[in-house]
Amino acid sequence: MSTRVATSVTDDSARAAPEADLAGRRRLIGIALMCGAVAFFAGLDACAKTLARGGVDPLVTTFMRYAASVAMISVFINPVRTPGVVKSRRLPLQIIRSLLLFASTALNFLALRYLQMAETISIQFAAPLTVALLAGPLLGEWSSRARLMAIGVGFLGVLVIVRPGVGGMHPAALLCVANVIVYAFYAIITRKLAAYDSTATTMFYTGLAGLGLMAPLLPWIWTNPTNLTHWALLIGVALFGTLGHWLLVLAHARAPANVLSPFIYTQLLWSVTFGFLLFGDLPSRWTVAGAMIVVGSGLYLLAQETIRREARPAA
Repeated sequence: MSTRVATSVTDDSARAAPEADLAGRRRLIGIALMCGAVAFFAGLDACAKTLARGGVDPLVTTFMRYAASVAMISVFINPVRTPGVVKSRRLPLQIIRSLLLFASTALNFLALRYLQMAETISIQFAAPLTVALLAGPLLGEWSSRARLMAIGVGFLGVLVIVRPGVGGMHPAALLCVANVIVYAFYAIITRKLAAYDSTATTMFYTGLAGLGLMAPLLPWIWTNPTNLTHWALLIGVALFGTLGHWLLVLAHARAPANVLSPFIYTQLLWSVTFGFLLFGDLPSRWTVAGAMIVVGSGLYLLAQETIRREARPAA
């Protein structure tokens, strides 16, 4: 009898080991995909900044970004392949979400015309902090005192980067701050829509409202790129944005969000690298210090959320 039990335990352990190895490999692949995604997003910002400095209207760049996104999504998610995907139980929220994402992208591209890539991304890292702050009154997800203190510290990090009133603030930094607020509302609406519409429906509407808003304005803002480099960069904007989001989806299919989220901050390394190689920009000590504060606050909130989720089933 004891021999059978021992054999059964051994067999179970033998089966569990390959499964654990497989799960570990999937997580590593997911992490690699996430790092690749944020590298593409940094490449997207680099193309947008180069275009803005070359005289291309950031709104034209934004249009190209969303035209490519809508075209790609429509290939895989459309009424023919996914019947009923157009039906939304909260259509006004879908439209508002799409417009907020468009506004966020436009604000980012406008800010990149004047600011270093490292500055813009460091300020944008405050978006998760803003989401955590707004989740209380808007979603009923109230933060503890410790989380509120971490959020406050993160916002102090943004102030270190921006340095209002001490002669170091560029007015374009306000575009980044506005982007943080806009993106936070976009994230909150995305979470609310998860209770009403499928992921496919939300993805289908992601770029439509922004593209629909831009299309009538295109004749007034469109200027033909003056050289092949600008055309190549516009294609790069479309390509990097599309590939980045594709890798993001693949990453989340292989690893949980709490494992992947810390690697979002590797985009800062790419932004500093591209900024230096392409534009000769090096972040100031204020940007570095502020970025460390913001990233540290974000990682703390992520760790607290992970602990809370792991403790929830045991309660």
